[in-house]
This record gives sequence, C-alpha cells and structure tokens, in this order.
Amino acid sequence: MASLYSGLEGPDFGALSQDQLTELRNFKINTRIADEKYLRSHKEVGLLLSGFFREMFLKRPVDIQEFAAEYFTDPGLPKKIQMQLIKKR
Repeated sequence: MASLYSGLEGPDFGALSQDQLTELRNFKINTRIADEKYLRSHKEVGLLLSGFFREMFLKRPVDIQEFAAEYFTDPGLPKKIQMQLIKKR
C-alpha cells in the first residue's frame, strides 16, 4: 500500500506493453553497466563515499545533513583523496 504522501497509487502492472518492459529492462541494464564503468574509472568517488560513511559511523552525528555539508566542503578533502589515490597505486 502506498503512503498518503508518496504520490503513488500502487503498481499498475498493465501500464507498459511487453515491448516497453523489455526496453525499460535493457535501459536499466545499460545504465547500471555505464554507472559501473564510470565508478571503476573514477576511484576518487569510492574514496569520497567510503570516507564519508566511515566518519559518519564513527562520529554518529545527530544532524547528518549538516555533517555531510561540512565533510564535503572541507577545504582539505581534495588533498586527502589525492593522497589516498597515491597510496592505492
């Protein structure tokens, strides 16, 4: 059951034709492949996210949005990521 505020009335299994479902499935597969290739070629993304989650779980901030804003706007963050990239080589 959809919540009152979700904007969804529930699944409509007949909304898409079989061809549309196949096209949607292929689109999702191709998008996942493209995303995976992007992430593999940009190691800094993984380092950014793993560093953020590590700090978040260690510090357990009450206001996660504020913590994220501070974390990702830290002027020293690019240098930290660069150093981690050098270590991984």
